[in-house]
Parts: sequence; structure tokens; C-alpha cells
Amino acid sequence: MLRPTTPPQAPATPRFIVPVLASGGLVAAVMQTIVVPLIPSLPRLLNAAPDDATWVITATLLSASIATPVAGRLGDMFGKRRMMMISLGLLAVGAVFSALSSSLALMVVGRVLQGAGSGAIPLGISLMKDILPPDKQGSAIAFMSSTMGTGAAIGLPASALVAEHLDWHVLFWGAAAIGLLALVAVAVTVPESGLRPGGRFDAFGALGLAVWLTALLLVISKGNSWGWTSPVIGLLAAVVAVVVPLWTLYELRRPGPLVDLRTTVRRPVLVTNVASVLIGFSMYGSVMILPQLLQAPTSTGVGLGQSMLAAGLCMAPSGLVMLFASPLSARLSAARGARTTLMVGALVLGTAFATATFLMQAVWQVVLIGIFTGLGIALAYAAMPTLIMQNVPLGETAAANGLNTLMRSLGTSLSSAVMAVLLADTFVTDGEGLLPTGLGAFRLAYLVAAVAAVTGALLCLLLPRRS
Repeated sequence: MLRPTTPPQAPATPRFIVPVLASGGLVAAVMQTIVVPLIPSLPRLLNAAPDDATWVITATLLSASIATPVAGRLGDMFGKRRMMMISLGLLAVGAVFSALSSSLALMVVGRVLQGAGSGAIPLGISLMKDILPPDKQGSAIAFMSSTMGTGAAIGLPASALVAEHLDWHVLFWGAAAIGLLALVAVAVTVPESGLRPGGRFDAFGALGLAVWLTALLLVISKGNSWGWTSPVIGLLAAVVAVVVPLWTLYELRRPGPLVDLRTTVRRPVLVTNVASVLIGFSMYGSVMILPQLLQAPTSTGVGLGQSMLAAGLCMAPSGLVMLFASPLSARLSAARGARTTLMVGALVLGTAFATATFLMQAVWQVVLIGIFTGLGIALAYAAMPTLIMQNVPLGETAAANGLNTLMRSLGTSLSSAVMAVLLADTFVTDGEGLLPTGLGAFRLAYLVAAVAAVTGALLCLLLPRRS
């Protein structure tokens, strides 16, 4: 039951609420992408073995996946604005740790804190649902969702520029500064939501979620490097098999659970979350494949020979399309429903990947594919939170959005593992690093991404036309 609180007081300049909340989402997205251009150099920069250096990525993935639904539930209970400010604070503090690091351990600590702040995006979306008038919510939520792509559009070329010409620590000092600015802007501009369900925090449920989710993500992300048949991977898989049923039973029996599974299995919510996994899987195909094609040397007969900065700039139009497509997604959802928007977005994404199997020989072709994948992602990602919030109680919107964000993350994690397996035989090692030897595996990876997106579109047929 919702516990009434003092209604939020609209600030003198309410038009600033949407861009300020979106800036918080943008900061969270930038934090996720700024480390990407550094990945090949991390072993040298941190004086670590290549396998150990991958924990800079894995640690962020783990903490973000666990913290996002937890932050959503805490936001529903104690205030979404308050939890968004805490999330932004974690992003800024984590960036400071990374900026001060010269060793792997301190960098991993910083990235864990940054991952823990990833709940800013679903919290911001839920705040918009609570404090904006109904006629403004669709476009605002679509704009907020687009920040995930816009963050990549800004973060990739900016971090590539710094990585090529400045000390890499500057990246994280800059990230800390924008995180702090976003926190102050939210504190000054955004009112608190007046909707809170009360209750006690499900700490045991959060612990169970952390255990099985960590084990699952380690299986997905480390299976290739540790060996799919290794004892460690087998043990982690056993942990998932044992803990998930026990955690599910506990959550079903507990009043006020961390994840309301009864709501989650409602058809509109369940179908949207499953589609989110598939679309997240498909989306990550562009993140993995396009930069590799752009940066591989032309001497291989496959690559396009672009610098790190040029490759980042080539990816930028995709993110900008996500930003400018947000009003289109809002209008389509208003006219035809979020179900149609999600379906159209998934079909555009699938068509782009299918077409990409024939367009990999020139930079302009890669940029064009990136633009259309950006359009598909913008439409689909804008529709997901709308579908979720239309079908959950008002007191659970932040937790439900956090869970949906987790589903997308599971999709991208699974995509990373699958794409790595598909591309493994395509690369050889020489003095310049890993180099591709042919386009066959790239085409197969694109087809797998296309199938995932189209399957997500077909799932949308199970959604009601209007909620």
C-alpha cells in the first residue's frame, strides 16, 4: 500500500527537470563507456596480466547488475530523488578512485563504485513518471532512455581523444566533475516523489540476488577465458542452480520482497523483460563488431584502418540518432502504443544487422549501419520503461525499471560471451595484437544479432495492444 507523503512542490523552472534528470542518465552512460578505448592498454597501464585486467570491465558489470534493482527498491521505499543523488555520488567517488589509481586493485574499486551508481537511469525514469504531468511523460521517458546511446556517442570519441593525446587519468577526473555537477543539479532542480510504499528492506533477498547473479554473470563473462568445462565454472553453475530456486521461494513468501515476482510474471512485464534480454543481446553486437572492423589494419584485407579516435567518431552518429529519435518514439507510443514502438524498434534493429552482412567494406557503410541500429535501439529502449510502468503498481516503478535494466544487462553480457566465441576463430595474434582474417565470422555474428532482435519483435505479439 502506498504511504502518502507531502506532494512534491514544482520548482520555479519545471522545464529544467527533464534535462537535469537526463543529464544524470547521461553521466551514468558515459561512465560505462569511457574505459572502452583503454581496454587494449589496461595491462600496461595497470601493470597487470591481460586476464587480470579484464576485471576492470567485469567488476563494473557485476556491481551494476546487483546495485540497479537494489537502488530501485530503495528508491521506491525512501525516495527516488534521494537514491538518484546517492547513485550520482557513487559515480563521482568511483571516478575519483579510478583517477587516483596506478594499480589494478584501486582501479577495480573505482569501477565497482561506478557500476553501483548505474541505478541513476531507472531512478530518473521513475521520477519522471511520478512528478511530470501525464502529457509530458512519454517524451520525457523517451529522452531519458536515449541518454544510454548518447552517452556512448559522447564517451567513446572523448575518451579516445584523451587516451591518444593526454594522460588517461584525465578521463576519470573529468567524469568525477560531471558526476558532481549532475548531483548538484538534481539536488537544486528536482523535487522528491510523493509516492512511497513503506515497508522494510529485504536484505536477505538482496544477498540472495547478489549471490546467484554474481555466479551467473561470472559464468557468462569468464567462461571463455576460464574454460567452459573448468571446475570453477562448474561450481558457479551449481551455485546458480541451487540458489535461484531457493531465492525464488523466499521472495514469493516474503511480504514486501526485493523483487515482486508475482508482478514480474504478469504477461506484459514478463514478455517485456524477455524481449529486453534479446534486444540487449542484439544491441551489443554493434558495440563489439563495428569498432573492430573500423580499427583493424587494411593490410588484413578485412579492416578499415581507422585510428581509435576516428573509430569513436564513426560510432558517434549512432548515439546522436538515439537522441534525436526520442521524440519520434514518444509520438509513436502515444499514437499506437508502446507495444508497437518496441516491435518497430526491434524490427529496425534486426533489419540493420541483416543488411550489415553485405555492408562491411567501407567506412560509410559501417557508419550507415550504426545509424540504423541506433534508430532501432532508440525506439525499443524508449518503449521498454513505458511498458513496465504501465503494468506495475505505482509503488514499484523504480524497482521494476531497475529489474528491466538488469535484463538488458544480462542480454549484453550473454552477447559478449557468444560474440567472443563466434569471432574467436577469425582472429590471429601477431606483433600488432589480435587481427581478423576474414569476414565469415563477422557475418555470422551479425546474423545471430539479427535473429535475436527479430525474435524480440515477435514476442511483442504477446503483449496487449493497450495497457
